[in-house]
Amino acid sequence: MLGLDDREAVLSHPVASGSWEGFVIENLLSAAPERTSASFYRTAAGAEIDLVLDLPRGRRWAIEIKRGLAPALDRGFHHARSDLRPERSFVVYSGEERYPRGDGLEVLGVRELAAMLADA
Repeated sequence: MLGLDDREAVLSHPVASGSWEGFVIENLLSAAPERTSASFYRTAAGAEIDLVLDLPRGRRWAIEIKRGLAPALDRGFHHARSDLRPERSFVVYSGEERYPRGDGLEVLGVRELAAMLADA
């Protein structure tokens, strides 16, 4: 519908990031336990988290969604984490490897986080 002829045209188009974010959210919510509440967090000061999951038994996970293989986070994410104080924090990216980012933050692929949610 956008008239994009090849993979590069799709990946460089502005809709790619939003589409990726929607794909990740759909997959994570379908794997989440029953009675999980999903929201996003944004303040006027610029603190933002793409997906906040309030899981059963009072657990809260904060999830930032980034398309690409080298996810960069801005100050707004860290301020939002400070505001919300989630039990766990993740960056979901388009890669497959899992690695710690420091300060209790983990970077991983959507498939692995969906599996973790299914077991939560």
